[in-house]
Amino acid sequence: MGLDRFVNQAISEWMKGNGPESDIVISSRVRLARNLKNYPFPTLATDSQAISVVEEVRKALDQREMKNISHFELIQLEDMTELQKRVLVEKHLISPNLAQDSRKGAVVLSENESISIMVNEEDHLRIQCLYPGLQIYDAWKMASRIDDIFEAELDYAFDEKRGYLTSCPTNVGTGIRASVMVHLPALVISGQINRIISAITQVGLTVRGIYGEGSEALGNIFQISNQITLGQSEEDIIENLYGVVKQIIDHEKQARSLLLRDSRIQIEDRVGRAYGTLLHAKIIDSKEAMGRLSDVRLGIDLKMIDSISPNIFNELMVLIQPGFLQHYAGEMTPFERDIKRAEIIRRKLTQHSN
Repeated sequence: MGLDRFVNQAISEWMKGNGPESDIVISSRVRLARNLKNYPFPTLATDSQAISVVEEVRKALDQREMKNISHFELIQLEDMTELQKRVLVEKHLISPNLAQDSRKGAVVLSENESISIMVNEEDHLRIQCLYPGLQIYDAWKMASRIDDIFEAELDYAFDEKRGYLTSCPTNVGTGIRASVMVHLPALVISGQINRIISAITQVGLTVRGIYGEGSEALGNIFQISNQITLGQSEEDIIENLYGVVKQIIDHEKQARSLLLRDSRIQIEDRVGRAYGTLLHAKIIDSKEAMGRLSDVRLGIDLKMIDSISPNIFNELMVLIQPGFLQHYAGEMTPFERDIKRAEIIRRKLTQHSN
């Protein structure tokens, strides 16, 4: 398999699937933070201790139960270029923190990239499972299965009262961070999104941008995740998130229906302008591209455009990012990237048109 396979392919296998509610929910993710009892947290560990953690994870991967799940590849970050790390961040396979700050970090990737395990990030282990559409229960089930296999082999840092011990106090307890990435253009266009976000934060959830904490909600894409990890079971956290996301999906569907009823011409004009711009633009930055792609995806979902597949949205969302552009076309200035981005979008939309 090897690193090249993961960085040369823009779209992960899991992105090609059409999960439940995939017209609004792009992906469901569960991440578990775990630490090994006999080692300091990664920020305090020596290089030799960090290397030992990686070797313990490598041994845990050799268990038959793990091989029954998938073929896994363990890749050391020191063997990657900065550009390769950036590509993996843009594919949501590693975090910006692991790419930038980890000493002796590594990542374990499954064949279809739906499972990634970060080693020596903020915690010794970050077990991540990604599924298309609204499949948060399935993502949790797989993360829990891997966690059980690892726990049988590795000595986790665990306290009877506090639960799993983590580097950041906000993760102590279950160590779970469950999130759902949603596309909410109608709530943004109709001006309801701020009210929805405010309501979400009052029930123990938080809303972030496309690459998690501190990132911007480009293309009307939002990540909704749990804030509380202590005092609730993992099942309660998943159930709460699922219930809230189902309500948001209903709100988005209602907003889309109202837009069609009350502002159909304006929406058709908006979608048509976005499609035309993407088909003919010679220069486009990533922010404008994501916004126009969001409008086109809305047009596809509202049956205003039937000539292209909705999956093109997922693929272009990764392909047009700065890391991917430079990986394919070499070092470029921001202006040259804007030209290359426009060229790729034109080519892809033309290829995917019926």
